[in-house]
Amino acid sequence: MRHPVLLLIAALLLSVFSTGVYAQDNPPMVDQQRDAEKERYFATFIELKQFPTPDSRRKAYEAAIEYLKRFEGDKDPDARTVREFVTTYERAARQSEIFSSYNSKNYAKTFELGRAILEHDPENFFVLTVLTQAGFDNAQAGNATLNEATVGYAKKAIKLVEGGKVTKAEPFMNIEAARGYLNAAVGTLLREKSPAEAAQAFRKAVQSDSSYRTDPLTYHRLGIAILRGEFAQLTQEYKDKYLQEPPSAAQQGMLARINKLGSQALDAYARAVALSDPARLNAPSSSDAGAGRTKLPPESRNKILEQLTTLYKGFHNNSDAGLNELIATVLSKPLP
Repeated sequence: MRHPVLLLIAALLLSVFSTGVYAQDNPPMVDQQRDAEKERYFATFIELKQFPTPDSRRKAYEAAIEYLKRFEGDKDPDARTVREFVTTYERAARQSEIFSSYNSKNYAKTFELGRAILEHDPENFFVLTVLTQAGFDNAQAGNATLNEATVGYAKKAIKLVEGGKVTKAEPFMNIEAARGYLNAAVGTLLREKSPAEAAQAFRKAVQSDSSYRTDPLTYHRLGIAILRGEFAQLTQEYKDKYLQEPPSAAQQGMLARINKLGSQALDAYARAVALSDPARLNAPSSSDAGAGRTKLPPESRNKILEQLTTLYKGFHNNSDAGLNELIATVLSKPLP
């Protein structure tokens, strides 16, 4: 008769060898097969991914999708690499679609595609700027229905630029070109509705290191926005408060602010005239001649010059003495 203790020890030893050491030294074949299959899929993905052609990247994307169907739950670096590629590829595909829609001048479709992307990716600079371009072009074609939304998208893009969050300026050549365009677009779309805000936007546009820095049309619009905006508001306030009152410190302070705004408007008009001078535009030695600048026809330049002359006389006792000197030297001075 076997001893009960020996039987118990034998049962314990059998349990250890069958479920412990033996199991660890001999992993199931199904895990080996899964690992081998995973390696094959990943190797295929990597091979296709290394070629930059559109066809290879499409095939790499298809391989990546198949990989994720089978191994999505894995936490290892290979799975993360595949997921990152899929995210980048799909983002690029959506951006290509929205840009194609914009190029075909289907602005309504562009906004439809862009809004869908921004719901999941609200700081997508590329999409924000394409929507700004689409809305701006739509307004230039005489349709103002997208203006409010366009200004909102442009402001979000500007905020990203000013916050240093933009590393790739696409679809622009660089960050400064984006800064110039976005602010000029905001200024143009707001110049009737909110000239004071438009003036701020135009000022930022001409202060950017872009073609807007030497664009006469933008300076002309800046001058108009200053006069129609803050200058007009302060002038009316001055009349209401102080026209019938004796001189005071507050009255002098407001008058100084009005005069400063007038000087800024004069400066902007003078720059518009100087930058549209045919002699300057045609001068081969001029470093900024024609660099993305609006070439105003002679009749437009003459009209701006007339406006400048009238404005200048209004601030100088109906005299134009010194006006030619202002035009000749204004570009050598910093923006006031």
